[in-house]
This record gives sequence, C-alpha cells and structure tokens, in this order.
Amino acid sequence: QVQLVESGGGTVQAGGSLRLSCAVSGLASNKNAVAWFRQAPGKEREFVAALNWSGMGGLKTYYGEIVRGRFTVSGDDVKNTVFLQMNGLEPEDTAVYYCAASRLTYITLSTRDYTHWGQGTQVTVSS
Repeated sequence: QVQLVESGGGTVQAGGSLRLSCAVSGLASNKNAVAWFRQAPGKEREFVAALNWSGMGGLKTYYGEIVRGRFTVSGDDVKNTVFLQMNGLEPEDTAVYYCAASRLTYITLSTRDYTHWGQGTQVTVSS
C-alpha cells in the first residue's frame, strides 16, 4: 500500500521560510517522480516542484515558474523522504500543500499523472 505523509506546514510571516517533508512508502520503484502541488481556497491545484531519481543515482528536479528561485526540492532516496524548502514566502503562497507520487518515472506537471496523494499540510503566510 502506497502512503505519503506530509509534515512541516504552519504559519509564517511574509519573507520567512518553512521546510515541508513527505515520507513515501510502498512504491514499487523509487524512480517514480514525486511532486509537490498546492491548492488555495477557490483555486485549482497547481504544480509546485518535483523530482525523480534516474539511473546511476542521478537526481532530476523541476519547478513551477511561480516558485522558481525561492523553493528547493530535494530528497533522501535511502529514507524515501522528499523535502520542499520554501524561502521568501509571500501571502500568495498560502495554500494546502500536497505531496504526490507519479505512475511515471519522469516528471510531468499534470495532476492526472500522480496516482497517490498525501493528506496535505496547511501553509499560511501572513503579511
């Protein structure tokens, strides 16, 4: 059974930082892409960042334009944990952040490719 459990959300002032964690278990392969999405009230779920471990121990990452340069995605392939370091947070970053595992071994931006989801963690940025 695939499980993804997020942690690390909270409330922070604008300009602050948070680090989210996603513990992944039960995947048949650790080469499946793992992504972070977020959803603000009244808005569609949007892609934030993703990574996947390719052959020979390589790590590939990709970022949504809205967070590029401020957020960093990383992972520990031994502990099967994915992190999202968020710096320079803005009130517009307020949302529920979800971790998701893809059915694919490469990164895509569509929610339709991500078949397993965590329960989400709330991030609130005050002005």
